[in-house]
Amino acid sequence: MDSPHEFLNPSGWKPAVGYANGVAASGRMVFLGGHVGWNGQQEFETDEMAGQVRQALANIVEVLACAGGRPEHLVRLTWYVTDKKEYLASLREIGKAYRETLGKHFPAMALMQVVALVEDRAKVEIEATAVIPQD
Repeated sequence: MDSPHEFLNPSGWKPAVGYANGVAASGRMVFLGGHVGWNGQQEFETDEMAGQVRQALANIVEVLACAGGRPEHLVRLTWYVTDKKEYLASLREIGKAYRETLGKHFPAMALMQVVALVEDRAKVEIEATAVIPQD
């Protein structure tokens, strides 16, 4: 499905791949807290980076659905990882998990390495912002 938002890329810039430089949107704003790679019972099922990314994204989709939103309504994701090298080494698997969970929708994103996350087993935490169009 096409995104209801406008993706921003200045003319003359190389197109962003796997993220957007900016997104313009209007509608109901939904802010999701940071989601780690545990299930709804706050239990980790894997210690693998890609598996935790998959679960964190699935959590985002599930919480967003509570507001009537879908993955194509996401306008921003902020990723925090505990190990940049592990993240980069897992990119193929992370990309697959991303596409299977969010499809080919790539909002504005930032990723940073942090020293630690509050949950000791967490390798990734993802915050999300969505804008659900008002019909």
